[in-house]
Amino acid sequence: MEKKTLPDGPNARQRGYLIGRLRKAVKWATLFQDLCSIKGDSRTSLEAEAYAAYMRGNLLFEQDQNWEVALKSFKGARAVYEELGKYGDLENQVLCRERVEELEPSIRYCLHKIGESNLQTSELLRIGEMEGPALDLFRAKLEAVMSEARSQQAASMTEFHWLGHRFPISNAKTRVSILKAQELEKDIHGPKADSLPADKRLATFDKIFAAYNEARSCIRNDLASAGNSESMKDDLSGLDKAIGAVLGQRTIERNQLLVSIAISKLNKVRDDKNEKVTKPEELVRLYDLLLQNAADLSDLVSSGRDRKPEELAFAEECELKSLVFRAERCFYLAKSYSLAGKRTEAYALYCKVRFLADTALKELQNSKTADQAVIKELQTLQKESRSNSCIEHAIAIMEEEQAPEKLSQKISTISLTGKDKKLEKFLMDNLDVYESAVDASVKSMSRIERFPPSFQAAARSPIVLDLAYNLIECPSLENRTKKDKKSFLGRLWR
Repeated sequence: MEKKTLPDGPNARQRGYLIGRLRKAVKWATLFQDLCSIKGDSRTSLEAEAYAAYMRGNLLFEQDQNWEVALKSFKGARAVYEELGKYGDLENQVLCRERVEELEPSIRYCLHKIGESNLQTSELLRIGEMEGPALDLFRAKLEAVMSEARSQQAASMTEFHWLGHRFPISNAKTRVSILKAQELEKDIHGPKADSLPADKRLATFDKIFAAYNEARSCIRNDLASAGNSESMKDDLSGLDKAIGAVLGQRTIERNQLLVSIAISKLNKVRDDKNEKVTKPEELVRLYDLLLQNAADLSDLVSSGRDRKPEELAFAEECELKSLVFRAERCFYLAKSYSLAGKRTEAYALYCKVRFLADTALKELQNSKTADQAVIKELQTLQKESRSNSCIEHAIAIMEEEQAPEKLSQKISTISLTGKDKKLEKFLMDNLDVYESAVDASVKSMSRIERFPPSFQAAARSPIVLDLAYNLIECPSLENRTKKDKKSFLGRLWR
């Protein structure tokens, strides 16, 4: 199985190694079966028998030979697992049922190779998308068969048709990649496309993009090595343009699928799988992508000289798609403003939706290739935008009538201190910035100022401490002082 997971598949040497390992697996499985039949109980012996039969079927499946024996081995393993699934605890029954389901595709493929089944290619591809450890060999074999079938079909594919042009395809890798993409397109455009889950369709789109990008890579490599042949360069450039246009169309289809998924989740309170609920802003972003895709596709088709009528009609179709996308984008933009409580902006945008929808409807009705489903969607959009504009107008009038009363109520709730001690913003701190204290977006009660006010440092005259005065030795000033003159009797008394 490790060799099977290589990017380019196993080469001849690795394939020989793979088959050798499978032979050893069959040998050990057979010895294990014999041991269990002697030493084990009946249930263990049956499990070992089913496993040995499964391994023998895998070996023959990989060797592309003895399909009847492989079918017999797979059927024997399935019969044992069906019997084991009837007994034991619930966990064991579930495991046996899963193994039966995983063996079913291998049995159907063996019947297909023998010729006893009318299994179609699309059914084989769907079987290959199933999950389970027993299907790994089947998927690898199926991919090899499909690659071989594409190579045989590619030999007869010489041209690529697009909008009246025919571009020759000389590179075999380019033909195989285009054929792979066209086969995958049948799954999303076929009669059973609507029954496919959204995640499967998105995965199919990813595979289509990978196949077409691989084809464009081969085309550009051929362009680089075309030399001075102008005719070959023109053909390759035209083919690259055609593949790019098809990629643009599939990108628009994929984004429209994402829009439909988002719309289905728009009105849900909580999704079943606890996924994130869609907001109108996300739909606005998706429609921005669609508008960009339509503009890029229109520019690509409009480029070049000597355009055919099919190209002109396709460019007009892109313009019509842009009109529809603009109307739908404006509708969800109005929804986002409505949820934000901005009634005036929402009302103006809903009126703009009606104008855009009217314009798009007139253009579509004059077009010969108009899609009736798109016309119905626009008519529904027109009705919804009219009703929503009336609702927004009525709510705006009600809010305007109630505004003075609500304003007085909210102003009366403004307190000096407030009860929420965790609140750090006060009105006195934001005098230089306008922030409404009574707006609908304000959830908590507004506070004017802290009370009691907090202590603040106050300025005062500095205190000077003369520490050096006591250490200064002052000079003697006796020789500079004035001496008193005394009489003779005074000196006697002294």
